[in-house]
Amino acid sequence: MSTIVTDGRRARGAASRERILAEAADLASTVGLDGVTIGALAETTGHSKSGISTLFGSKESLQLATVDAAAEIFRREVVEPAHEIPRGLERVVALLAGIISYSRRRVFSGGCFFQACIADMDSKPGPVRDALRVHIAQWEGYLQAQVSYAIANGELQGDARTLAFALLALYEMSNARSVMTGSDEPYRTAAAGMTWVLSAAGAAAIPPALSAFE
Repeated sequence: MSTIVTDGRRARGAASRERILAEAADLASTVGLDGVTIGALAETTGHSKSGISTLFGSKESLQLATVDAAAEIFRREVVEPAHEIPRGLERVVALLAGIISYSRRRVFSGGCFFQACIADMDSKPGPVRDALRVHIAQWEGYLQAQVSYAIANGELQGDARTLAFALLALYEMSNARSVMTGSDEPYRTAAAGMTWVLSAAGAAAIPPALSAFE
């Protein structure tokens, strides 16, 4: 019986921690990671400060856990669905459509969590900025690898690093402009720009996923 009680407490604790971190990530997307404090989360979640402090210990630990939680949400929203798509140009387009949709649907209230937080932390060295850099580098590296595969497969031409950078720059601008203006027009412009970049890089036919935003 004691084992069942202990397991139940652990499950409830894990669920509570997950909910708090989801709130923390959403809050960070609007006020930055520096605004994610034990006191702020106690106010937004209804938990006590002592309860949140017990779960995370310090502000820095809370911020690091928030970055990891946001990365997991991003992975589920953008990367995992593309795994069902064949590698190459089709998967590249699926990833681009996925990241536009992730921002457009406001999975996080402030648009892209990572774009919001890197602007807040880019001049503040330390473990939190390092964690952001690691997750961003992993995502950019993954997209670049898919572009490289498409080049090796004869579907695209050019330098994979440059192409991936150009495609991500269009996304990042569309996210920032949409958050600022509240308009979907930047996403349509970004999708059209991505289509143009891929066509200029030799794509004979662009899979239709991006056309949904144009």
